[in-house]
Amino acid sequence: MVRASFAKQGMLQAIGARLVSIEPGQCRIDLPYSDAVSQQQGFFHGGAIGAIGDVAAGYAAYSLMPQGSEVLTVEYKINLVKAARPPLLLAEAQVLRAGRTLTVCRSEVFRVEGSDRELCAVLQATMMRVEPAVR
Repeated sequence: MVRASFAKQGMLQAIGARLVSIEPGQCRIDLPYSDAVSQQQGFFHGGAIGAIGDVAAGYAAYSLMPQGSEVLTVEYKINLVKAARPPLLLAEAQVLRAGRTLTVCRSEVFRVEGSDRELCAVLQATMMRVEPAVR
């Protein structure tokens, strides 16, 4: 269910994000550095950092929802705590509290190089369970 949904995320495909793992209440997404996600000083763009943090949180929430549900972000807050240098970002999200309609999640986004990890951003998000949209 999550992998099929992830494959439909056009923006994530365009920037090269990859679903690393999904478990109940947890999700990991990585993003290799490219010109598509860079900013003028050679770091990862803050928008790309927010995008993978948001999506990881969304899929962490989605993994706990009843079959046939969808998820939408209601709000998120992000703290960019360190400039994110290449080569790779990893967003790790977990559900903090799952409710019937609203689910609160936290994502941490790390810069990864080999076995080294540096925290670059922390994101807290509220997700809402919705009925599938008709397209």
